[in-house]
Amino acid sequence: MRQPGKKRILHIVSSMDRGGAETLIMNVYRNVDRSQIQFDFIVHGSEKGDYEDEILEMGGKIYRILSLGQLGPIRYLKELVRVMHFYPYQAVHSHTDFQSGFPTMAAKLVGIKQRICHSHSTNWQKGERLKERVILRVFKTIIKISATSYCSCSEEAAIFLFGKHVLKKGKVKVLKNGIDVKKFANVDRTFRKILLEELQLPEEVITIGHVGTFSESKNQLFILKVLKSLLEKDSRFVMLLVGDGPLKQQIEDESKRLGIIDNIRFLGVRSDIPNLMNAFDLFLFPSKFEGFGIVALEAQSSGTPCVLSDAIPNRVDMGLGLVSFINLDQSIEVWCEAINKGLLIKRPDNKMIINKVVSKGYNIQNNIQDWLNIYEMNAVEMVRD
Repeated sequence: MRQPGKKRILHIVSSMDRGGAETLIMNVYRNVDRSQIQFDFIVHGSEKGDYEDEILEMGGKIYRILSLGQLGPIRYLKELVRVMHFYPYQAVHSHTDFQSGFPTMAAKLVGIKQRICHSHSTNWQKGERLKERVILRVFKTIIKISATSYCSCSEEAAIFLFGKHVLKKGKVKVLKNGIDVKKFANVDRTFRKILLEELQLPEEVITIGHVGTFSESKNQLFILKVLKSLLEKDSRFVMLLVGDGPLKQQIEDESKRLGIIDNIRFLGVRSDIPNLMNAFDLFLFPSKFEGFGIVALEAQSSGTPCVLSDAIPNRVDMGLGLVSFINLDQSIEVWCEAINKGLLIKRPDNKMIINKVVSKGYNIQNNIQDWLNIYEMNAVEMVRD
């Protein structure tokens, strides 16, 4: 039964694993007044997501359906409509990028007035062949005729999904990817010693960390090339890879082929990311594309120097002097040089970190209201030209 006065928002996601968009949603969910607003989720596939237990503990509901690719457009739309009839939802908030037109169209058919499409990426991983470009254009058209509000994590993500002209007209609300900065800034650095003991590594190692799904976009194969080059000059380097994903086995196989497997630790999916970020001597994130790159924000909030690809929006730099952006076309030697320079950076104190992140508007407590505003009835803005 629906509780009187409580608003329910239905989020549509691929899964609730520890990806950037999912982590952002959970940061918001943990900080809203759940006596007034509740989040439910449509997820795709049969595998249980990393955040699902926490969602259920906080009173959210999880509806598991097959994907658009598995069902086809008509059956997928019918399945979405079926779920949306369970509650009189205040809003539907879709985070599936170019496929978001199907949830917003289903919500329109059901009569849900607020239909939000949220862009979290700056590229489409499937490629740029003619057929795929045509599909993308069709999907964008469905979004255009069915969504009532556009959101994005950055201007770059807004341009990718909605177009530059839509952004310039002020029809996209850029919602900052906030985190609980104190959870990262206030971690005791002694955890590094604990982690090294757990991994049976000597204290003199140099830990390079990476957090991300093992996928083409996160570019872990490139990380292996960088590590191999680093090890040619200094055997103390150890790469700590946090996460899981479809390319994990390929990364393991390639690390064996390159002869660097002994200098890599695969840590899997972890819930203690603030501790890990503080244990890294440097954070490496050479993504091919990112909507924002929330893990780079988490690393800086831990005081950890970062070497990032310049495909990541530069607004992720909090101005703490911790970030270097390198083009992926640069040589491996340039990346290694940036890493060695980054390792010399002195970590800022906790107070400076917190002040910088808060002043730039990336503390989650400060941008919760922006999220709540898009769910209010008077915030509905028709986005069609």
